[in-house]
Amino acid sequence: MPRSLIVHESFLARVAARDFPRGAAPAPGLSPAEAVALLRAQCLSRALDRTSRAMQKAGQGFYTIGSSGHEGMAAVAHALRPSDMAFLHYRDAAFQIARAAQVPGQSIAWDMLLSFAASSEDPISGGRHKVLGSRALMIPPQTSTIASHLPKAVGAAYSIGLAKRRPPEHRALPEDAIIACSFGDASANHSTAQGAFNTAAWTAYQSIPLPLLFICEDNGIGISTKTPKGWIAASFAQRPGLRYFSADGLDLYAAYAVAKEAADWVRHRRKPAFLHLRTIRLYGHAGADLPTTYLPREEVEAEEAQDPLLHSVRLLDAAGALTPDAALAIYTETLERVERISAEAVTRPRLQTARDVMAAIIPPKRPCAPTNGPTPEARADVFGSDMKQMDDPQPMSRIINWAITDLMLEHGEIVMMGEDVGRKGGVYGVTQKVQSRFGPDRVIDTLLDEQSILGLAIGMAHNGFIPMPEIQFLAYLHNAEDQLRGEAATLPFFSNGQFSNPMVLRIAGLGYQKGFGGHFHNDNSVAVLRDIPGVILACPSTGAEAAMMLRECVRLAREEQRVVVFLEPIALYPMRDLLAEKDGGWMTRYPAPDRRIGLGEVGVQGAGHDLAIVTYGNGHYLSRQAEGDLRAAGIDLRIIDLRWLSPLPEAAMLAAVEGCAAVLVVDECRRSGGPAEGIMALLHEAGHRAVRVTSEDSFIATGPAYAASMPSRDSIIAAARALVQA
Repeated sequence: MPRSLIVHESFLARVAARDFPRGAAPAPGLSPAEAVALLRAQCLSRALDRTSRAMQKAGQGFYTIGSSGHEGMAAVAHALRPSDMAFLHYRDAAFQIARAAQVPGQSIAWDMLLSFAASSEDPISGGRHKVLGSRALMIPPQTSTIASHLPKAVGAAYSIGLAKRRPPEHRALPEDAIIACSFGDASANHSTAQGAFNTAAWTAYQSIPLPLLFICEDNGIGISTKTPKGWIAASFAQRPGLRYFSADGLDLYAAYAVAKEAADWVRHRRKPAFLHLRTIRLYGHAGADLPTTYLPREEVEAEEAQDPLLHSVRLLDAAGALTPDAALAIYTETLERVERISAEAVTRPRLQTARDVMAAIIPPKRPCAPTNGPTPEARADVFGSDMKQMDDPQPMSRIINWAITDLMLEHGEIVMMGEDVGRKGGVYGVTQKVQSRFGPDRVIDTLLDEQSILGLAIGMAHNGFIPMPEIQFLAYLHNAEDQLRGEAATLPFFSNGQFSNPMVLRIAGLGYQKGFGGHFHNDNSVAVLRDIPGVILACPSTGAEAAMMLRECVRLAREEQRVVVFLEPIALYPMRDLLAEKDGGWMTRYPAPDRRIGLGEVGVQGAGHDLAIVTYGNGHYLSRQAEGDLRAAGIDLRIIDLRWLSPLPEAAMLAAVEGCAAVLVVDECRRSGGPAEGIMALLHEAGHRAVRVTSEDSFIATGPAYAASMPSRDSIIAAARALVQA
């Protein structure tokens, strides 16, 4: 017999027999009406779990990770306000149901059953996944997250204080809001979670406002791996900067009382707290999971004997709020109602085509107040003596610095964050003076944790800011790439465009640094960025185009709510010369603040018909070095600077190579997984004769061999001549 049926029949029999588990008397705080409402939420959560299994068995439901045993989260929801943004654990149906009761006009059972049925009418994901979430309830959707939502909860909590001082145009959270973030005891061990706990405590330790309530739902097991008894309390009860609260989630009254105390403490102190909530896990991990295959039957049955609904019926009876018979009637009526609703939900339409599925990858555009750029007076005040140098050619690093400054002058919601971006001015000096120009709350020196840097950005974007986080080196991104893949990029997809977290992530990357850093400071792999749906990857090669592309990136984030990665070639930051020492051939003048390079717009140098070189970044620089030799050899060529690596500017690139006898793709990334793979496929599909010059599938060495594995001026010349002669 399935465990879900065993628990159900046990509940019916024990309530009828008044055979309740032992427990404390009801704590004060809940009125009879409130207690009954919470019991209804718990019963609905349980009914949905049972129905999800029936739907799956009938081939009409597609998700069976349930919330049974975690129904105490209804009390936590009641202790919070519906304007308190909540990032929820996937076992928190009771929380969402209880919150729905706080907001008029909700049809929570219908909505959640549409989600179970993967119907395109599901109001949160549009049928893309069974997720908890609701715009009206201020619950951004999470999938089966393993703590990856904790860093952005920290960022969202930080944003509330900053928004009070510097209100962004699209602020979503009230000044007195707090952030709730729930997770399981097993997830608390994840490095992502530990980074979030540390960042929250590190921030609070410095008396920086951070109104965040962590909620650990401790059911003692992660699928089959037990949490050592007492581990969560031992780990968090004395953690500096994090106030610890503990409650029994099986006791509706006690859970509410402690959750209310914790929420009030966070709301009034503006500091983070940790609510340790005892729960149990009923039915196993999911529908296909049989807990008795890895747990002793006696242990499973002992857990089932502590069914939270049995505790709730006992407590309401003791409080005089509801008789057991009336509670039993609510339970059975709820089961019957959910069964009736599910019969209709499974008939509703589902997604059918790739186009339908992909419709929510790119978020909708949003209206933004018009801006006219920074005023001359403001620019003169901020730039000071730098204004005199803007008419002279400059290297890329300085031009990016000026572009950032102009953008921050124009858009008060832009906030930078990263290791060393402020007082030090960035590891390469690109952000020098920016913190002194705009203050430490708009240029934030973070702790050394890439997951927390990106989480801060994602969370702040939830509250209307345009974050501009910096990752010092491309190789460092791999410590935190799931924050882009699993959180930032998926949010519009799983919310059907109702939630977004736009940002412009700056990363110093690629190779060709002479004698410094090896593979950890020179990384020429962008595959992880190019294969995330919806993420834009930009890569400039000159200072002027860097400024104009960065402005477009900010526009894309601000107006189109996009997640953009701006990859800055480290070796080109200081580059001044092109062909000879002190020729100044790679420096450019700073373009006027209103000039932009649009998404998908490529650069074209020359108009030759023998050969087109398609490249980007350092490859563009090297190709320009090779250009004179190729022309001297009688090769009439053009050089196409892609600029945009994801999505590839397919139409513009094909138009740019039109009429050329051959195409050479110069890709400084690795042969396997580099942009050249997609470029070559596109060119061959369009009928072009093309070859490629790429880096080897190798890490980058330190010292004299720093460029040995990558394209060079000579290798480009050799490949171009061979291609044309062939």
